[in-house]
Amino acid sequence: MERVRRAIAVELEHPPPELSAVEEPYRRIAEEVAAYVAERGRLEKEKYNELYRRFRKQCRLPAQLIQQAMNQGVEIGKSFLALNRDCRVHKPRPEVRQVSIRFAKNSWSYKKAISTAAPVKIAVSLPGGRREVWIKPHRRFWLYWWKTLREKAKLASTLMLKRRRGRWYAVFVFDVKPREEPPAEVAAFDVNENSVAVARLSLLAAVDAVAQWNRQYLNPAVYSIKTDFGRLAKRYEAVRNAKLEELKRKYPYAGGRRRRKSAKYHRHKGV
Repeated sequence: MERVRRAIAVELEHPPPELSAVEEPYRRIAEEVAAYVAERGRLEKEKYNELYRRFRKQCRLPAQLIQQAMNQGVEIGKSFLALNRDCRVHKPRPEVRQVSIRFAKNSWSYKKAISTAAPVKIAVSLPGGRREVWIKPHRRFWLYWWKTLREKAKLASTLMLKRRRGRWYAVFVFDVKPREEPPAEVAAFDVNENSVAVARLSLLAAVDAVAQWNRQYLNPAVYSIKTDFGRLAKRYEAVRNAKLEELKRKYPYAGGRRRRKSAKYHRHKGV
């Protein structure tokens, strides 16, 4: 069974100033790459290497941040092309106003306190080296972290840092294994001409009712069910023939054969 992905945002306590310095060049890289992909449709490997070398010279960012910004720009450009095909955007090129700074597997880590099994600090690679930041875990974060410890969820290898309304948040991504439980209820629909009837049925109650109804037929027997379909068909034929005769008397020249016969008759009479 496929896992369900959940993103949990945790506020950072006293974020380092290097984050604000990284945000703007990271955004510019993603926006330039997105504009290139929106114009050309793809980012060639040679062009990727060329842009990477130029960004390395212009921006004092770690290599992994430049790569993550370029990959994010490719995703934004492809999403812009898909929306443009559906006529859902009215801009000549994509605009990147806010970004989530991504840190790959080897560019971040977390530390635990002695008295707890959950992380209370994260360390990220920024210009100037590793920076440790305290986080403020909440109840929802504890829930998914406890699922991770019990192997009911898995922590993704990529961490995202984003700024909203002047506050920085660390976004942890969990791949949660859904519960494997049989459905307890079903919804039954009856669609009519002017209304739709919806009922919620309990599977256990429905199965029990069917089982009780079937108990009366445990001994096999032959049953004869009278439908009178033949009688109904004969009645329909009689009504249909009577209606046709009525129409023939009312419209005698409606059929092609009658017209041809009438024309032949007039020619024979010399009319």
